[in-house]
Amino acid sequence: MTRAEQAKQNFLGGYTCAQAVLLAFADALADDAETLKKISRPFGGGMGRLRLTCGGVSGGVMALGLFFPDLSKSELYALVQEYARRYAARFGSCICGELLSGAGVQADCSPQAEARTPEYYRKRPCPELVYGAAEILETLLKERGKL
Repeated sequence: MTRAEQAKQNFLGGYTCAQAVLLAFADALADDAETLKKISRPFGGGMGRLRLTCGGVSGGVMALGLFFPDLSKSELYALVQEYARRYAARFGSCICGELLSGAGVQADCSPQAEARTPEYYRKRPCPELVYGAAEILETLLKERGKL
């Protein structure tokens, strides 16, 4: 299974978008999976369902910070911007609310998490978004010799 497929399966298994992407790379990181789950958990729904930056992108950005601890801030920021540029080029935006509304899903900002029902998964673009986020991240990591 590819990391992108793992990210999609993670999301379909109930993890937040950020968890789904970050955990797809857990085997290559020094941090334990439980810590990664906890730290990425509130970034679902575009950060606590605020519908801001897509959780898949946030999970990827967290991974970049863990994979590149020795980069200067400026170098890391440039890498994050490249990641976000590639994601936006592929999906049209990095903003959760825009990605949902573009798929015809109301971008509800209440703090109440929705039940993960078959209908929830059927109407959302999120499984494909986390797949793409992980795929783009893996490409960047391979280009820079980290995988």
